[in-house]
Amino acid sequence: REIQAVVDDEKQVREAVLQTLREHFKPEFLNRIDDIVIFHQLSREQIVQIIDVQLARLRRMLEERNIALVLDDSARALLAREGYDPLYGARPLKRAIQTLIQNPLAVKLLRGEILPGQTVHVSADGDEMKFKADGAAVATAQ
Repeated sequence: REIQAVVDDEKQVREAVLQTLREHFKPEFLNRIDDIVIFHQLSREQIVQIIDVQLARLRRMLEERNIALVLDDSARALLAREGYDPLYGARPLKRAIQTLIQNPLAVKLLRGEILPGQTVHVSADGDEMKFKADGAAVATAQ
């Protein structure tokens, strides 16, 4: 039943879009359109999956320095909230990761607050990310 409801809903949305297009464009123009793709709003689970994909690159860069990165659910929720826009989808997510995670991490690395061999735990406190580095630092050859 649920699948049929989704299919019926999809048909209704497609028909409404076509009707709106017919009201605004001439048939000559509409005949040039091969297909109409309807995008659905991303779910919370999909946003979290996109966050994981985006963070994989940052994790690889940190692993080259022997640093692990762990985000708790509150940090993921803040990224999802700041990095998702109903109109633009997950496009703002890269900027949110850069602003909320990458930039503060870079400052902490430059200050020597995070060292090779440590694990950085990230959590959210309101609208701010909190970073905690634990584990023994490993001496590296310069």
